[in-house]
Amino acid sequence: MLLVLAALLEVFLFNMNHWLSLGNDPIDLGSEIDLPVNEEGHFLLTESNHVVEFSNLNKEVNNILLDFSSRQSAKNLQVKIQFTDEAHQTYFDSTPYTAGVPIRMVATNSDATEYIKLSTAGISQNLRIEIVGENVRYPIILNTVYLNAIYPFDFNVNRFLTAWCIAALVYLFRPRSRVYSIFIVEHPRASKTSVTLFTAIEIVLLSSFLLLGSNQVGVATSSYNWGSWDGVSLVNTFEVGGDNAQQYSYLARAMAHGQLYLEEEPPDWLIDMENPYDKGARDQLQKETGEPYLWDVAFHDGHYYVYFGVVPVIVFYLPFYLIAHASFPTAVGVWISAILFLLGCTALLDRFARYHFKRVSLGIYLLLQMPLAFCSGVLYLVKHPTFYSLPIMMALSFSVWGLYLWMRGRRSDRKRLFYFLGSLCMALVIGCRPQMVVLSFVAFPLFWRTYITKQRIRTVEGATEFACLIAPYVLVIAGIMWYNAARFGSPFDFGSSYNLTTNDMTRRGWDLGRLAPALFAFFLQTPTTVGTFPFIEACPFDTTYMGQTIKEVTFGGVFACLPVLWLLLLAPRAIRMRIGQRSTHTIAGVMGVLIASSVVVALADAELAGVLQRYYADFSVMLLLVAVLVVFIFNENVDHGTQGYELACRALTIMVGLSLFYMLCLCFVAESDWYSGAYPWAYQRLVHMFQFWT
Repeated sequence: MLLVLAALLEVFLFNMNHWLSLGNDPIDLGSEIDLPVNEEGHFLLTESNHVVEFSNLNKEVNNILLDFSSRQSAKNLQVKIQFTDEAHQTYFDSTPYTAGVPIRMVATNSDATEYIKLSTAGISQNLRIEIVGENVRYPIILNTVYLNAIYPFDFNVNRFLTAWCIAALVYLFRPRSRVYSIFIVEHPRASKTSVTLFTAIEIVLLSSFLLLGSNQVGVATSSYNWGSWDGVSLVNTFEVGGDNAQQYSYLARAMAHGQLYLEEEPPDWLIDMENPYDKGARDQLQKETGEPYLWDVAFHDGHYYVYFGVVPVIVFYLPFYLIAHASFPTAVGVWISAILFLLGCTALLDRFARYHFKRVSLGIYLLLQMPLAFCSGVLYLVKHPTFYSLPIMMALSFSVWGLYLWMRGRRSDRKRLFYFLGSLCMALVIGCRPQMVVLSFVAFPLFWRTYITKQRIRTVEGATEFACLIAPYVLVIAGIMWYNAARFGSPFDFGSSYNLTTNDMTRRGWDLGRLAPALFAFFLQTPTTVGTFPFIEACPFDTTYMGQTIKEVTFGGVFACLPVLWLLLLAPRAIRMRIGQRSTHTIAGVMGVLIASSVVVALADAELAGVLQRYYADFSVMLLLVAVLVVFIFNENVDHGTQGYELACRALTIMVGLSLFYMLCLCFVAESDWYSGAYPWAYQRLVHMFQFWT
């Protein structure tokens, strides 16, 4: 029935323009076009002649078809349309009190975007069509222009599947759905099968989204990124992003040759600079000498270094270089880490639901697993699978698996193994994203009572287990301290202050004035919404801080954009409830540490680096874990099957749905280095798929 419903929506609603235009009598205006023509008789729009105007139409116009030739390189055009009708004797534009006809984006190789619906008042006399915007590649080949064209019927499979998935989710999580009567503990086989299937679907969707941005993937075959295919190999890799995006690849090559600084030589003018960290002075000297320098690397003692965490190089880049003698495709590392993060979230949530709470239903589990996996900022990292995203993505993956292994070890007969592996994961975070190591403080509520209060550490077995918790940190920290000292002369110097970036990091320091605007942007700023797909755009940023603020585009604070986090308002009550029911305060302590850690990481990001959208992933997962625990606690203390429980499930479904909708919108916001920037004509087809009524 859901498939039938999705098919009906696709056939009748999403193709409404086809059915509404069937009675039209199309009019070909080709004979009235006054433009130069090419040898084949097609019209040419040029830089000096890019306007088509028609007079004395004396017809009712409800749409136009700009029939651009498909036998030209794909172009994304901004088309300005003006007309006169019974309400306007002259062309009209926007005024302080009205909005004129908006600029329409048309892709020359997408038939669907060439049909433009007009809302005219009665009979139209004049029509003007102009190509506007900058960086237009002329000439543009135009076949003809039609009035009142018949929209073609287009059964869009992707749109049909999207509608079916949404309908299936709505049906699955309706208040009286059977998923709320299948309990994780009481029905292990059914719940595990369902969770496995659900997670597999999520992995497919996640992978498809990453592969959509093919310009950043760095992998080529005969049918995928074929322009970079070597013509011989089944699969080959290639570098993306230019020289200033190969930091990890350069470091892997340097390490393979026995050194920690990059083999790329800095220009002499950079070495001779009094302050090489002054961007304005650097840019001036680069302009004068014509010698470029590497961007976003640490410059120290006459050499380039990579200040980003070294663990991604050791895990991915160095082994790949030693085996293949090529640069590891960063997007593949992001993809692997994202899948591991998704699996880790699923495993961690299952651990809580199966062993620490007894009344979690499959419905509640899945409702919480989706935002934990997809509202944590991971989708934005997957959207931009660059070397900036990889250390964050790996830190997230290590963190959730570290927490899972710790939780599993607490009830296992093989405590030492799970503790060691869990601590190793948590310690490796330092080598990826150092500020996220604060999540390791969750160990205090998890292990304090057992090893300190009950003094299990005084026993041989307890001391061995505790050593397994500590040893990985000692090993990893010792290795990182040696790495830092070998590069910068101090075991505590990660090199971030030597970064050649937008500002002088050596003099950035700590300034409380930067915190208020950053915390507002990270947590409280409402999203800027618009009425066209994808419905959100970059938020404005204003501050009274009279200094330099490092800021990239952001799209709203997590509390304003993710309604599922509103559950944190119930956290104090949930904590008191849990404390009143249990002699141990483990869960309450974990929730407190997670909330405090999220704030600490946000403050550290604001002071050390700035306000960037990818930094939301540093702390969002901590807050989402608290929201999960809040729901689990209340779920243990309500009567299932009552009207109140159904209302609570409905409210949770709405909050999760709105949170996921926001993340979906964020995924498809047009950005310069993403799919929309590399393939703008293809992006317009995607936009039209959702704005089917235009």
